[in-house]
Amino acid sequence: MDIGQEIQKLNELDFNNMGSWPFFGRLFVILVGMAAVIGAGYWFFVKDKLVELDSVQKKESELRAVFETKQKKAANLEAYRAQMKDMEESFSVLLQQLPKKTEVPGLLEDISYVGATSGLSFNKIQLQGERSVDFYKELPIEIQVSGNYHSIGDFVSEVAQLPRIVTLHNFKLSKSKNSDELDMSITAKTYRYDSEG
Repeated sequence: MDIGQEIQKLNELDFNNMGSWPFFGRLFVILVGMAAVIGAGYWFFVKDKLVELDSVQKKESELRAVFETKQKKAANLEAYRAQMKDMEESFSVLLQQLPKKTEVPGLLEDISYVGATSGLSFNKIQLQGERSVDFYKELPIEIQVSGNYHSIGDFVSEVAQLPRIVTLHNFKLSKSKNSDELDMSITAKTYRYDSEG
């Protein structure tokens, strides 16, 4: 096979009569044409669609994750509703434990009774100003008592068991100046539901 003759044959090819070309020449032109059509089709039509497909696939994964989260919540909806009902009932019970404005004097009597039965003597029991906090009002009560160590312990324990919510803050214990007893200064706080807040 002489390369010069082959180049000569290529120069003699008639582009107006491709049917007379040798088989490999026609095959080459067909392959080049197909490659050009495929390349142009990819460049002008497919390339942008692949970018769009990638974006849509990412969006699909995000939506699938959101769907799975919501599906898990929906599967547990009845359990959530039951839990919500239990919480509402518990909240209702707790609200009932908060004294109404008219019950505050009764609460003071309960605290005084608990102190007296514990063997304490009251030096002072005084209501402070009511304070609004979120959905409830806080009513501090300043208490000063004298008694022995066990009496003070009993008093604190009994106040914690009152049917109304009472919390104790700012404990100060000191030895009484006139006897072997202890003086205790404490702030009791009770709460009531603030229907306006």
